Amino acid sequence: TVEDLNTMSEVFEGYERQYCELSASLSKKCTSASLLDGEQKKQKVSEIKVRVDEAEALIRKMDLEARSLQPNVRAVLLAKLREYKSDLNNLKSEVKRIASSNLNQAARDELLESGMADAQTVSADQRSRLLTSTERLNKSSDRVRDSRKTMLETEELGVSILHDLHQQRQSLLHAHGTLHGVDDNISKSKKILTAMSRRMSRNKWLIGSIVVVLVLALILILYFKLKN
Repeated sequence: TVEDLNTMSEVFEGYERQYCELSASLSKKCTSASLLDGEQKKQKVSEIKVRVDEAEALIRKMDLEARSLQPNVRAVLLAKLREYKSDLNNLKSEVKRIASSNLNQAARDELLESGMADAQTVSADQRSRLLTSTERLNKSSDRVRDSRKTMLETEELGVSILHDLHQQRQSLLHAHGTLHGVDDNISKSKKILTAMSRRMSRNKWLIGSIVVVLVLALILILYFKLKN
C-alpha cells in the first residue's frame, strides 16, 4: 500500500540522514588528520577507519531497504545510493592517502635516525632489511585490501540473495491471495447450490401435495357421481 511505501521510504531517509552526517564528520576528521604527525596521526586514522566501517554499514542498510521497495521507488533510491557509494570510495581513498603518508614519514624518520648516528656505518645489509620490512608491510596492506574487497563482495552477494528471497516471498503472498479468492468463490457457489437444492425439495413436496389433493378430489367426484 501507499502507507507501507511511505513508511519504508522513511526508513531509507533515516539511514540517509545518518550517512550524510557521518560523511561530513569524516571529511573534517580527514582534514585534521592530515595536519598531524607520528602517533597522533596514526591514532586519528584508526578512529576514522572505524567510522568508515560504520558508513559502509549504513550504505548496506540503504541498499537492502531500497531493493525491498516497488520498482519505481527503488530506481530513484538506487540512483542516490550510487552517489553515496562514490562519496564513500573517495573518503576511503583519502584515508588511504593519509595513512600511506604517515607510513612513508615513519620510514623516512627511521632512515634519518640511522643516518644521524653515522651515515657511513649504514651497511648494505641494514638497507636491505629496511627495504624488506617495507615490502613486507606493503604486502600486508595488499592482503588486508584484498580481504576487505572479498568481504564487500560477499556482503553484496548476501544483499542480492535477500532481495531475491523478498521477491519470492511477494510471489508466494500473491499466490496465497489468489487461492484465498478462489476458495471464497467455491464457498459462495456451494451455498448457492445448497439453496437451490432446498428450493427444489420444497417444490417437489408442494407438487406432490397438489397431486394428492387432486387425486382425492377426483375420487370424491367419482364417488358422488356413482352414488347418485
